[in-house]
Amino acid sequence: MTVQTQIQQALASAQSVEASLTQFSLETENQQAKQTFQQLAQQQKNIVQQLQTRYEQVLQEEPQFKNNQ
Repeated sequence: MTVQTQIQQALASAQSVEASLTQFSLETENQQAKQTFQQLAQQQKNIVQQLQTRYEQVLQEEPQFKNNQ
């Protein structure tokens, strides 16, 4: 498995976690839980952005991966 594939999988998983946390925040009526889920979703969004940045770096460093997107 290539680094590109591993980062793609990690990115997809991180995006899924972010979506779940956002959904949890929308579904709960408990304000403390809602705030906690929103904070966690924001932290996860930052992780997604970092992974996306790293993925783009890999594509730039390894031009052969651009054809495999």
